[in-house]
Amino acid sequence: MTETPAEARTDTPRVALVTGASGGIGRAVVERLTRDGFAVAVHYAGNKKRADDLVAKVTERGGRAIAVGGDVADEDAMRAAFDAVETVFGGIDVVVNTAGIMILAPVAEMSLDDLDRMHRTNIRGTFVVSQQAARRLREGGALVNFSTSVTRTQFPNYAGYVASKAAVEGMTLILARELRGRDITVNAVAPGPTATPLFLNGKDQQTVDNLAHAVPLERLGRPEDIAETVAFLAGPARWVNGQILFSNGGLA
Repeated sequence: MTETPAEARTDTPRVALVTGASGGIGRAVVERLTRDGFAVAVHYAGNKKRADDLVAKVTERGGRAIAVGGDVADEDAMRAAFDAVETVFGGIDVVVNTAGIMILAPVAEMSLDDLDRMHRTNIRGTFVVSQQAARRLREGGALVNFSTSVTRTQFPNYAGYVASKAAVEGMTLILARELRGRDITVNAVAPGPTATPLFLNGKDQQTVDNLAHAVPLERLGRPEDIAETVAFLAGPARWVNGQILFSNGGLA
């Protein structure tokens, strides 16, 4: 965890924890929420330097941020991360769970070790973070999980990944009902093709161009596009609850 005395004040109106925040969408979400006045905990799993660099960027602009690390699927690590945020900022209002991995292969060829690794992060990790959020979020809070538009488009090679994200959708919708009466919203964002390292890795230019053309707006999404949807759910969207929002430019 990284902090400075100026960041350790507890008078910030709203506080967000963003998992996977050193990555493309997570980073954009941090930058968008800080523009809305949030104090933000920048979570990282393995790249502490990128998280610290983002914290420095936020604080240089007058915002408040700390870095917290840990495997999202490790309940002790996540408990410690939530504890750190509450210690520095006094509580948590919004949790945005962007952490995830994507491994693509046909069902007949996918390594079961890869499947288990992906599901550990995407399913167990989302469950662990959602569990902490359910216990910790303050009244008026929001949990935003992440699915994918491929649950609708059903592209070949995505079966293992889509299976993990379908599980995320299921737990998100149920948790929204379980938190009845607490004024906490629980939703998931399902991005379409978005120009992030996670999406672009392993794809040739023709594949990328074809996916961009498949969208009626005829471009890939940008991390900032997805961050706008998150900001809506984290802020003014108090009547949106138990929903999957497809942020994909009209792909499906």
